[in-house]
Amino acid sequence: MLKLEGPRFQNSFPWYSFVKYLTYSLLCLNVVLFFIEEYDALEHTFIANLTALQFIQVFSATIDTLSWFLLLLIFEIETSLIGLRRTERKTSRAVFMLRGFCYGAICYAFLGYYYELLTIYDVKSVPLTEVCLSTSDWSILVDIDEFISLQPENCQLLPSVLMQISSFKTITSMDTLISVQYLTWLDLINAGAWILVVVVLELELLLLKLEQVSKRVINLIYLSKITLYFTLFAAAIYWGFAGDFLDLWERVYGYLPSFL
Repeated sequence: MLKLEGPRFQNSFPWYSFVKYLTYSLLCLNVVLFFIEEYDALEHTFIANLTALQFIQVFSATIDTLSWFLLLLIFEIETSLIGLRRTERKTSRAVFMLRGFCYGAICYAFLGYYYELLTIYDVKSVPLTEVCLSTSDWSILVDIDEFISLQPENCQLLPSVLMQISSFKTITSMDTLISVQYLTWLDLINAGAWILVVVVLELELLLLKLEQVSKRVINLIYLSKITLYFTLFAAAIYWGFAGDFLDLWERVYGYLPSFL
């Protein structure tokens, strides 16, 4: 099997380290931007006394992105310790525990996407006249995780029948609701696909250690990887057209570490 040795490969391509750490820096910035966006959305959803499920529902993208970023750093640490057996023995347990924590956080974030999907489908219609009587307490959902306060000025511009989301004092038009529902489904599918990618890759590594593996199993794993990566690529394209720049950026940069 052909294997690229890290230091030799990096010395052959001086730009390699620069591109890699630039990518890591941008991913870190992405975590901060997601936190700012979701924290701003918090005032329009759960106000105080967040439960564990409510917390992950609000900050699912932040926790998801942060966990993957930490896994990349763990991989960087592990590869840098190759050949240093003494150091590796001292740190292997901590690295294993941190990796397990990150995988748990990723699954936790997936649960947050799921509950967010349930919330966005828990809607009921409300007349515009009822909402405009008390505009100070209501918000308008204009895009996924994006809200504006309802004011007398913009209240008159809304359609006569609106959709109220769950028990929140949040309204939106039917067109916006359908768009957000599609994007929420996309978040759930994207998160689930990445989890399956990790499972398939771990299974592939396990099978490669075995002496006898049937060709059918190898082909099935290869087909699974192709299907999952196609799903992720299609999700990124859809976000490019229907989502916002931050989510598209997160998905595009999510692929780059796979090649670094």
